Amino acid sequence: MITIHIKQFDREKDNEPHIESYEIENESKMKVLDALELINDKYDANISFRSSCKAGQCGSCGVKVNGNGALACQATINDNDLIEPLDFPVIKDLIVDRTEIDKKVQELKLELKCNPEKSHENLKPEELKDTKKVRSCIECYSCLSSCPVVKHFKEEYLGPFYMRYISKFDFDPRDESERIIDALNNGLYNCTSCGKCGSVCPKNINSFGDAVEKLRAIASTKDLGPLDPHKVFRENIKNTGRSIPKIEKSFIEEISEMNNETTDSADNEEKIALFTGCMLDYRVQEVGHDLIKVLKENNIKIDIPEGQVCCGSPLLRTGQTDLVQELVDTNKDVFKDYDKIITVCAGCGATLKNNHPEFGSELNVQDISEFLVDKLDSSKMKELDLKITWHDPCHLSRGQEITKEPREIIKMIPGIEFNELKQPNQCCGAGGGIKSGRPDIALKLSKDKAEMIKETGADVVTTICPFCQGNLKDGLDEINLQDIEVMNLIQLLKKAYE
Repeated sequence: MITIHIKQFDREKDNEPHIESYEIENESKMKVLDALELINDKYDANISFRSSCKAGQCGSCGVKVNGNGALACQATINDNDLIEPLDFPVIKDLIVDRTEIDKKVQELKLELKCNPEKSHENLKPEELKDTKKVRSCIECYSCLSSCPVVKHFKEEYLGPFYMRYISKFDFDPRDESERIIDALNNGLYNCTSCGKCGSVCPKNINSFGDAVEKLRAIASTKDLGPLDPHKVFRENIKNTGRSIPKIEKSFIEEISEMNNETTDSADNEEKIALFTGCMLDYRVQEVGHDLIKVLKENNIKIDIPEGQVCCGSPLLRTGQTDLVQELVDTNKDVFKDYDKIITVCAGCGATLKNNHPEFGSELNVQDISEFLVDKLDSSKMKELDLKITWHDPCHLSRGQEITKEPREIIKMIPGIEFNELKQPNQCCGAGGGIKSGRPDIALKLSKDKAEMIKETGADVVTTICPFCQGNLKDGLDEINLQDIEVMNLIQLLKKAYE
C-alpha cells in the first residue's frame, strides 16, 4: 500500500484548499492519472481532474507532483507523493482556469506575422532550425508552475512558456514583427538559467538554452541588452581573461610560487589537469588549496596549467557571445595534452561539457565528484560529528545530470548525519546573471532555499558551486541563520582528512 496526498478545493463547500490522504495498492509503474482514477473508484472521492489522450500528447492533464509541474498520464506515482493543481485559479480540485494564459497570448499577438505577397518558397531547412526546436509545446504549462522566478515575480517575468512562444516567431525568418522587444518588456533578463522548465517539459524543450539564451544573444547584437552589470563581465574577460577583477594573488599564481610537487601529474597513468574557473582562481583560492590536500591524501597528482581563461559561461548565459570562440580556443590549446580535465564549479563543468563542443572543443571533462567518488580512501578520514545537507547546483544536477556522486562522497565520511532537503535541486537564484543583474530575485530565491535548509536541522550545507555558496550564505544570513555553515564539498572533505 502507498499513501497519496491530494490538494482539494470545492468552492461550493470549502473556504480554502485542504489536503486529503488516500491509501491505494502500489501497482508497478502506476501513473498519477491511474492513481487518481483508482482513488475515485475506491473512495468515491469525486476528485476533479482533466485528462484526454492519456498519451502525453495533449497537455490537458497537467498537475503538480511534489511541487513540480508534470503530466498526470506520464508521471509515475510514488509513496507519499503530493498532487496539487497548477499555479492558476482553481475551478475545482486539480482543474484550473487557464484563461489568463490565453489572454496574454492574445495581448502579445503570438501568431505568425508575414507579408503574404512575399515568397518564402526558397527557405532552407537550416533557416528554420532554431524555431523548430521550440515548436513542439503541448501547452501543459508545467514549466510555468515549476519556474522559481515566476512563483515570486510573476509581474516582472512572464516565464518560460511565453519566452519560448515569443522565440518561436522571433527565430522564424518569415515573421516580420520585432519580438525581441516583447521579450525584453516581459523579463528576458529575469531568468536564472536553472533549467527547471526543460526538466519538467514532456517534450524536452530547453526553454533557457534554445529560447531565452538565444533571445538574449539577439538583444545583445541589437544593442538592446544585456543589463549593465552583465557588461562588466565582458569587459573583465576582454581585458584579463577572467569575468571578475583580481583582488590579490590568484590561486594559479600561488601554486606556481609554491612549486608544489603534488601538482605534477607525471606519476599518474592519466595526465589530469584542473580547470580552475574564475571564482576558484580569483576569489575562493582556499578551495583550490583544500583540493590539493585532499588529492595528496589519496595519492592523486594533477597539473594546474597556466594560461587558462574563463569558460565563457557568464557571456553565454547573458547573450554576449562574441568573445566565446577565443576563450574556447585558448582553453583548448592549454588543455590539449591532457587525458582528463576536472572542475570544481558546476557552471564551468556544464559549459565545458555542453557548450564548448559547439565551438569546436571536446575535452574529457569530469566534475570533481565524478572524479573522486571511486578514488577516496575513507579509512584515512576522521569522524565528523556534523549534520549535513546537500544543495544540488542547477548546472550540476540538470546541466550535467550529476546527483548521486556527491551524496555518496558525503556518506563516506564517518560520523556524518545526512539529511536531505525537501527540494534539493530547487534553484538558489545565483545563476543566469541574476546575482549581479537582479540581486533582489537572487536573494528571494536564496531565502526560499535557506528555509528548506533550516527544516533539515543541518549544521552545514554543502555544494559544488562557488556562486551557489555565496548566494546560499546570503539567504541564510537574511533569515538570521549565520550559525549554519556553507561549504564546498572539497572543504568538507579536507576537514575529514585533517
